[in-house]
Amino acid sequence: MRKLFQRIREASKDEKFMHLVEKIEVIVSKILSILMLVVIFVAIIDLGIFLYKELFSTPYAKFNTTLFKIFGLFLNILIALEILENITGYLKKHVLQVELVIVTSLIAVARKIIILDLDKVSGIDIIGLGIALLSLSISYWIIRTTNAKH
Repeated sequence: MRKLFQRIREASKDEKFMHLVEKIEVIVSKILSILMLVVIFVAIIDLGIFLYKELFSTPYAKFNTTLFKIFGLFLNILIALEILENITGYLKKHVLQVELVIVTSLIAVARKIIILDLDKVSGIDIIGLGIALLSLSISYWIIRTTNAKH
């Protein structure tokens, strides 16, 4: 019983505890990477099925409305790839890369704007998306100029 308490005391020391936390972070990141790859492959299959169905069943004049759905699916895959890049970047450097997070957010907002149905949204929604896009763009510019100086 004493050995058990001694091991618990040793494991709770700062250095060993932080080492344990670091190991758990790596394991979680690896699991997230694998799961994100599964999501990406399923999204690609979904996109392929959707394209096949839409290209061969949609009348010529209606394809224009379907095009925005296709763009949305492509951008979903691109966003998933960016998230995977965030995770693998963390695994490589053990640092969360803020620039990648902002780029991923920019892509997500751009996706929302591209697939936006203007008949179903209010002006305040469009203003909000514009402010989000402007804020993210300024943040990206600040980080890029800061990183270029170092």
